[in-house]
Amino acid sequence: MLHIGGTPVTIVDFETETRRAIALDDRHVTHNYSPLPVVAAHAEGVWITDVEGRRHLDCLAAYSAVNFGHRHPEVIATAHAQLDAVTLVSRAFHSDRLGPFCAALAAMCGKDMVLPMNSGAEAVESALKVARKWGTDVKGVPAGLGNIVVAANNFHGRTTTIISFSDDETARRGFGPYTPGFRSVPFGDADALAAVIDEHTVAVLLEPIQGEAGIIVPPADYLPRVRRLCTDRGVLMIADEIQSGLARTGRTFACDHWDVRPNVYLLGKALGGGVVPLSAVVADRDVLGVLHPGEHGSTFGGNPLAAAIGSTVVAMLERGEYQERSAHLGRVLHEQLRGLIGHGVLEVRGLGLWAGVDIDPALGSGKQISLRLAERGVLVKDTHGSTLRFAPPLVITEDEITWAVDQFTAVLTG
Repeated sequence: MLHIGGTPVTIVDFETETRRAIALDDRHVTHNYSPLPVVAAHAEGVWITDVEGRRHLDCLAAYSAVNFGHRHPEVIATAHAQLDAVTLVSRAFHSDRLGPFCAALAAMCGKDMVLPMNSGAEAVESALKVARKWGTDVKGVPAGLGNIVVAANNFHGRTTTIISFSDDETARRGFGPYTPGFRSVPFGDADALAAVIDEHTVAVLLEPIQGEAGIIVPPADYLPRVRRLCTDRGVLMIADEIQSGLARTGRTFACDHWDVRPNVYLLGKALGGGVVPLSAVVADRDVLGVLHPGEHGSTFGGNPLAAAIGSTVVAMLERGEYQERSAHLGRVLHEQLRGLIGHGVLEVRGLGLWAGVDIDPALGSGKQISLRLAERGVLVKDTHGSTLRFAPPLVITEDEITWAVDQFTAVLTG
């Protein structure tokens, strides 16, 4: 203990504090994640400061939940104001924030109605229920016979139903029995999709760009063909835009790159402004109208705090600046990353500020490269062994992109 002017002062060993924080997590936090050894204490914009005072450039953005940067002033101002008013009443009552939020979000999507939920997986689960109910009530599929077509290597969450149609053995192993009613076909193969749709098919569920699989962009004609197939066969097209939507790819929705409008949008992550969990199923009345009181619900879904923040996020997106930033800065990011092909990088994929980078396995695994980058102040995360994902907040600058790629270059060549 040090005494300054008679006052005892504790000297903090920050490295010890880091070790203590990680050790505490290891003892008391369920090990369903394998985080990098960085302990965040503060964040603003694109930068995260750890407990040792070191700054890290966030190139993951919480898997797109922080599209607008950490603690965006408009979002934080809305949150503070709503905290002083009302935060939760459940859907047992109306709130003055829910209706305006749903109206604004529906208008942005070109749809009639919104089913507000919390997590992305909740939005997916809700859409699966809605699709099955629509199949029974509207399409006339006999109860219990409706099937839903999904894409191989998908990622829609890790609930019991969702892992039932996942190819990820880590997510599936030991969690059966699995929920029936799903048919999986290769992503990007419209012919395979056409072959499995039958009279009992109620929906096709797809990520327009597959995120967890490594930022896989489909062939140019794929989504338009899926849209035509769904229309011709009387099947709902459900687009999971939870990671790809809300300006991440340079357009409001990834589907916009192909001028495709699904029957149902699934949104989440960035919808909560990086502050609260908020997700939504957005569709026309002839789809969401199949739900009646008591058939589905969520205590926190559409709570006033989340609705207020969601309204601010929609207003920010309506200005178009984030879509423009993502498109322009995405070109900068991809050009610089492609310059590393042949120098430790095998392939670069993606759109906007979303890139999947395949690393030469001879240089190490994706996790090992992520650790080396973290040591140099750049935070990314690996997927599928040797693929890294770059998805910085949309408020990043060209200079910050160049700095991050310089650190990546140093890791690959060092």
